[in-house]
Amino acid sequence: MSSGSVAIFEEGPREGFQSEPPGIPTSQKIRLIEALAATGLSEINCCSFVDAARVPQMADAETIMAQLHRLPNVRYTGLWLNLKGFQRARASGADMKAVLVASASETFGLRNNNKTRAQLIDSQRALGSAYKDAGIDRVAGYVFTAFGCNYEGAIPVSNVTRSVQDLMTLGEECDLSFETMVLCDTIGVASPNGIARVIDAVRDRWPELDVALHLHDTRGMGMANALVGLQLGIRRFDASVAGLGGCPFAGNTAAAGNICTEDLVYLCHEEGFETGIDLSKLIACGLMAEEIVGRRLPGKIKDVRSL
Repeated sequence: MSSGSVAIFEEGPREGFQSEPPGIPTSQKIRLIEALAATGLSEINCCSFVDAARVPQMADAETIMAQLHRLPNVRYTGLWLNLKGFQRARASGADMKAVLVASASETFGLRNNNKTRAQLIDSQRALGSAYKDAGIDRVAGYVFTAFGCNYEGAIPVSNVTRSVQDLMTLGEECDLSFETMVLCDTIGVASPNGIARVIDAVRDRWPELDVALHLHDTRGMGMANALVGLQLGIRRFDASVAGLGGCPFAGNTAAAGNICTEDLVYLCHEEGFETGIDLSKLIACGLMAEEIVGRRLPGKIKDVRSL
């Protein structure tokens, strides 16, 4: 008997390839995106509309969006962090998934966005106004380093709820509502107890919020953390095909990629949840991702099923 459905948002083509050395051919990125779309995934984050001088891996964002052959009922999204990036994404034809971000760690915000917490929220205010002017009234909130930071160490839960409050206040100012609030284990430091503690604190304060998880697997706890999330009623997760990726702004910490999409789908199916995703096709995508980057990637199920 089904335990319900889980939505999984694919991050590999964006966060994964962004963490690889520059030079992956655009045609190979598109090949993987189109294969992922055929698995039943409902949303694929394809690229970042960011400064190519800082992130040269994403210099082909517009080309990717122009050349994709799209399937109906799949959202082909991109990431942006400022007004210029948003304008580029709109012009490219990317499906709009409007995002507002905050960082629970002041230091990580400075390293990742070159802004203090207050400056980051101020910069998001212009984005919020631009969203409203563009006819967008629902956004996703992302709280970076919600479970710990490689620069500051443990992050107090009060810092996380403060960041959520910052975003909620900004949403009210711009007349925007939140379709989801994504709590990010940006460098992969979370444990199951920490996951539960932060989720409970956010839900106690905002019981109406749809909370999601963006988990990294740096310390091998990613699937354990995802299971706790499922047990606590989380039904939206970000994941990366084959575990591709990392965090390029994690300093000396070798932050691993998002939890592996195939492994998460396997977990969900084994626990009785529906995902709408064909696991066999997804495993083939994991093997394709390995072929593209030219090395073995950390996902587990693709290796078991390919023997």
